[in-house]
Amino acid sequence: MASWLLGVIIPLIHIIGILSALHSLMSSRTSQGAIAWIISLILMPYLAVPAYWVFGQPRFYGYVSARGHKDTVLRRALAEYRNSMGPYLASSENPDILAVERLALMPLTRGNCCELLVEGEAAFESIFAGIDAAEDYVLVQFYIIRDDALGQRLQQHLVAAAERGVHTCLLYDEVGSHRLPRRYLERLIKAGVMVSAFHSSRLGRHRFQINFRNHRKVTVVDGRWGWVGGFNVGVEYLGQHEHHGAWRDTHLKLTGPSVQGLQEAFWEDWHWATGDVLELNWTPLSSCVEDHRVVIVPSGPADPQETASLLVQHAIHSAQQRLWLTSPYFVPDRSVHDALRLAAMRGVDVRIILPERPDQLLVFLSAFSFLPDMIRAGIKVYRYQPGFLHQKVMLIDDEAASVGTVNLDNRSFRLNFEITAFLPDKTFAATIEHMLEQDLAVSRRVELSEITDRSSLSKLLSRAAYLLSPIQ
Repeated sequence: MASWLLGVIIPLIHIIGILSALHSLMSSRTSQGAIAWIISLILMPYLAVPAYWVFGQPRFYGYVSARGHKDTVLRRALAEYRNSMGPYLASSENPDILAVERLALMPLTRGNCCELLVEGEAAFESIFAGIDAAEDYVLVQFYIIRDDALGQRLQQHLVAAAERGVHTCLLYDEVGSHRLPRRYLERLIKAGVMVSAFHSSRLGRHRFQINFRNHRKVTVVDGRWGWVGGFNVGVEYLGQHEHHGAWRDTHLKLTGPSVQGLQEAFWEDWHWATGDVLELNWTPLSSCVEDHRVVIVPSGPADPQETASLLVQHAIHSAQQRLWLTSPYFVPDRSVHDALRLAAMRGVDVRIILPERPDQLLVFLSAFSFLPDMIRAGIKVYRYQPGFLHQKVMLIDDEAASVGTVNLDNRSFRLNFEITAFLPDKTFAATIEHMLEQDLAVSRRVELSEITDRSSLSKLLSRAAYLLSPIQ
């Protein structure tokens, strides 16, 4: 009996491996990925088949089709929102800005106020003050929420908002917030807060999408104020962590029409997670003294193209004098790696600020395998000293800057739902320049010798870690 079962199961597994290899051939976004999966699925189907259906999916199927029969409701709201943006649309004759708009599928708006928030306490005080001032609704989304002192403060503000009649929604990622206890959520639900996990996987067709994560950090209040950036909800983001110590991050408070873009991204995510269509304020408001121009760029594995990667590549190719980048997780793919080297070779001042202290060992080790080529090309690499650097910021010449959630790695480029505020605005770019100059002043420049003089074993480990980067 056992031999008969083996005679059926073994050929069946090989057939599934071949079918999975054909699926990879038709759907993988890179030739390298397709070749690696095809070889593994055919030669080692026992291990590769389950790995492929968990880690190898190139797209987040069902996100757009989840609109279903409510599609017309969503489209009607979107049409109303887009029509009302007319007075706030900024001129986008510049082809570089047009490209960003087309990537984002969102317009460049004017009449925005943008406030940098670079300290955890200041960032959350700003968010909590916004929640306390809400009159209609509050939308809150984080990748990580912890049931610690900061998480409990968030809980208290959300409960208070719900109890005074404000419609309050909280969306979290199951992977990032896997330690969040049920009692934390039950307290919110009891108070009237609408709570949902993002639900990367679903029963049926989307059962195996657990490698995709929603990495966005977005808060919107009444469609008037919005917050986006790198901070999650945990005391380590306030610098209260034994290992990491001081925490360096950047968040952005937006006031004005650009808030509608943050709201739209949350609205889509909430609909995927719950099936509900939120009734929101789609009338853009602008009462700002400043006049910053902003494009909100959502990105993720449901996009028809690799939006996050293309946005970064576009920024690199657009730079003429300067390109300064910060990222805690820096494992660029070949296209970004080559674009950075070419930018340095044509005389652009390319500077990359990375953490000194590793947060994820594989990511930290991976960098040693490609940093030598970058440094030889003229790229200046720095390691931030005071604590852990977690911000995701770009500065392009004196013309534009961005703040968001995108790390410079495969996960952010292809597997995570991310969001970026891109500002083609000289005034804001000057603010970012000043901020990064302060970061550079407390960072040390990496010398080529400290990488090339490492032991053979260390180089081997770095190369092995880099080969695993597509699933880190």
